Amino acid sequence: MISIRREIYPILKREFNYNEITILIGARQVGKTHLLRKFYHVAKEKGKNCKFFDLEQPETLLLFNKSEQEIINLLTYNTDIVFLDEFYYFKNASHTFKAIYDRGCKTKIFASGSSSLQIHKHIRESLAGRKRVFSIFPCNLNEMHQLWKGDSLFNYLKYGGLPGITKCKNSNDILLLLSDIHQSYILKDVKSLLKEENIRAFNHLVYLLAERQGSIISISNLSREIGLTSKSVENYLNVLSHTGVAFPVISFSRNMGNELKKSKKYYLYDLGIRNMIVKDFRNIEDREDAGFIYESFVFLELQKMVDQVSEIRFWRTKNGKEVDFIFIKNRIAFPIEVKSHIKPGQVPSGISAFLKRYPQTKKAFIFNLDYEDKKIINKTQIFYKKFENISKFSIQ
Repeated sequence: MISIRREIYPILKREFNYNEITILIGARQVGKTHLLRKFYHVAKEKGKNCKFFDLEQPETLLLFNKSEQEIINLLTYNTDIVFLDEFYYFKNASHTFKAIYDRGCKTKIFASGSSSLQIHKHIRESLAGRKRVFSIFPCNLNEMHQLWKGDSLFNYLKYGGLPGITKCKNSNDILLLLSDIHQSYILKDVKSLLKEENIRAFNHLVYLLAERQGSIISISNLSREIGLTSKSVENYLNVLSHTGVAFPVISFSRNMGNELKKSKKYYLYDLGIRNMIVKDFRNIEDREDAGFIYESFVFLELQKMVDQVSEIRFWRTKNGKEVDFIFIKNRIAFPIEVKSHIKPGQVPSGISAFLKRYPQTKKAFIFNLDYEDKKIINKTQIFYKKFENISKFSIQ
């Protein structure tokens, strides 16, 4: 088994220096528990008094069936740092965390959860100004290169980047792992958020999203196919988004008359999970959906780069001109197109149309398999970047 060095590790390690509650959020099996346990051992080695609570374990959760003061004592007595995995199972977590922080207690809290704070409004509001939140994603290509070496790109496109893959001995083990994670998500996270009788419809929706990943989604069409109301479909999509399993991407528009304004695309959080849902693990050169796989790969890598002043959108006009992604940082738009193969100097029609519409664009990017280069059209720099070097991507 290879231990993957996560790029977020040194960033999180600095959290020992902050008094605020550090919260890690992300989908199941992306490495949150591993990171918490690693920091637990690091703190122990430094001589800190630490406690670790896995709240998915029934016997551990029973310890929290007490008064608030007893729980505060449990967490803070003779404790420098406390780690709580899946803290959402602890019903009064936000109130207790707030009390610990507001009393000036010196105990540092690290917590993890599989749901976005958007779905736990009480936690988001009561811990305002008292928390530091970090999104944890599957490993990126650069991290998985530690496992796959020279075949990293094509293995990544097939199996994705969930850290548990490093424990697998062969491809069959990987498929078993991906299947188990998919089923565990449906049975655990979703069951607690939806009525049990709707799980089959939810599973159908997940399949349709995987099959049409990268395509514009119509709520009304999905509701007809699944046999549910549009409101129910929107609720399901919100659950997927708030549990970190699917990312919505909205359209980019500067109020131009022929641009789509309210359309959305969805991308599942990991390519291996997506391939498991559609049950297709052929090599990418043999697949009809190869273009969407490359596009999804680029999106997932870009998503890991989004911060407080940036976001990802797509651009499309009513007459069909389209750019795969618009990376917006500090309100400046950078078009990004994904092509498996492209001729030297070729500019995709979508990029050309976007530059005509937005001639002030400073930079545009084209990710591909073939080559890297740069050219200038009017005052716009066009950068050609290989997929394998996407970790080096920067708009600077």
